[in-house]
Amino acid sequence: MTADSRPASTDDGTSVKPTIALTGATGYVGGRLLIAFERAGVPVVCLTRRPHALRQTAPTTSVVVADVLEPTRLRDALQGVQVAYYLIHSMGSSGNFSDEDRVAAENFGSAAAAAGVKRVIYLGGLGSGEDLSAHLESRHETGKALAAHVPTTEFRAGIVIGSGSLSFEAINALVRRLPVMIAPKWVCTKTQPIGIDDVVAYLVAAADLDTPSGVFEIGGPDVMTYESLMMECARQQGLRRTIIRVPLLTPRLSSLWLGLVTPVYAKVAKKMIDGLRNETVVHSAAAQSAYPQIAPMDAGEAIRRALSDGDEPPTRWADAFSSFGRFRTGEGRPLQRQRVDSRMVEVAVAPDRAFAPIQRIGGTSGWYAGRLLWAMRGLLDTLVGGVGLRRGRRNPVDIAVGDTVDFWRVDAFEPDRLLRLRAEMRLPGRAWLQWRVEPTATGSMIRQTAFFEPHGILGHLYWIAVSPLHTHIFRGMLREIANMAEGNRRLPGPPASGG
Repeated sequence: MTADSRPASTDDGTSVKPTIALTGATGYVGGRLLIAFERAGVPVVCLTRRPHALRQTAPTTSVVVADVLEPTRLRDALQGVQVAYYLIHSMGSSGNFSDEDRVAAENFGSAAAAAGVKRVIYLGGLGSGEDLSAHLESRHETGKALAAHVPTTEFRAGIVIGSGSLSFEAINALVRRLPVMIAPKWVCTKTQPIGIDDVVAYLVAAADLDTPSGVFEIGGPDVMTYESLMMECARQQGLRRTIIRVPLLTPRLSSLWLGLVTPVYAKVAKKMIDGLRNETVVHSAAAQSAYPQIAPMDAGEAIRRALSDGDEPPTRWADAFSSFGRFRTGEGRPLQRQRVDSRMVEVAVAPDRAFAPIQRIGGTSGWYAGRLLWAMRGLLDTLVGGVGLRRGRRNPVDIAVGDTVDFWRVDAFEPDRLLRLRAEMRLPGRAWLQWRVEPTATGSMIRQTAFFEPHGILGHLYWIAVSPLHTHIFRGMLREIANMAEGNRRLPGPPASGG
């Protein structure tokens, strides 16, 4: 880092407000960038809608509550900042994501200019020509909107290869689950993949204000089709795969197919597949000239590194709050107009032992009761474009606010005391599932509560219809939690790492 990108100092040598601001720190790329800055000891201020979702930040990281769609706080949050990273988009939005992206970029650019920010750094998408997909066109328009206010360094990348990335996880899921793939014509589209480590290297290097601003196309040395990329994934895992191309598959059918087979749900898959008709190939050598110290790895090495991370990548695309719809302030806590299923059980163990099976619920551990019913609910959610059960969880034991747990998201967490999950499956209303553990004279009381806030008559009818199933599932869940707490059933997963 150069002196221009370091925090200013007072006369006595103490540092003042960080000069680097980061949006999207809870997302896939932003999370990796934050890790890189923290390892280097670089002060960063993270702008986020939900500060509790940033877990285990370093002492050099500070957090400010801000939302690019609510511009009132943005200017204050950016005061004293020299370099600001804009790493957010609305691909998971249920509305017009292009409009949201444009408004958000205008808000951020205007606030950055008013605060005196010297550079905005943005990660967009590769692609050129007249027939750009709505997604790629929106990414380009976002870059232009930012540059209209503040000098902007815009990196344009194609598919990013890394454990936990949306594109790579979708491709790898296809390879691992389908020995014979019936594939649409987009598998023949050319792309120039880049490893996540190289993307982060470019983003870090751009904080040096001596480097030029402008648009830079970045990619690895290999130009290949998506078919050849999938075959390389298969080769490295010792799998033999056959791909049969069927040009008649429409983007709609392709997105439903991708949503059923991979962790990507149909709403996001449709936008992603729509963009696969465009070649994402580097045509400019500007990045090589501006950043000669960066030599991107080839696709084979990027895949090898991604596979070596196993099932616990440092960041995951699904953990981003934009991965399924827009976050709304105040959505996290159940309100009073609701249906409730509450039940409790007392166990003769301390609260930490009573809470242990609760902390492990979901993902590979399952939901302890009604496995077939949970699987059917996940499949139904997938078929109607929801997230389904495929997201799993970041870690089988450790958990934090903001984590995904199948089709739920952690809304509140207090070690050994409270876990509240907010539903992200398709519902005619809003739902939460909560466990609270309190000490008693003889052990602990576990209270399990399901909250449902119905939307209209359909919501009320839904609750009435599923109540018998809820009784069966929730009663069984609590019974199994009690059995595991008291040692009558084996506790799933490895030992906890500590609260």
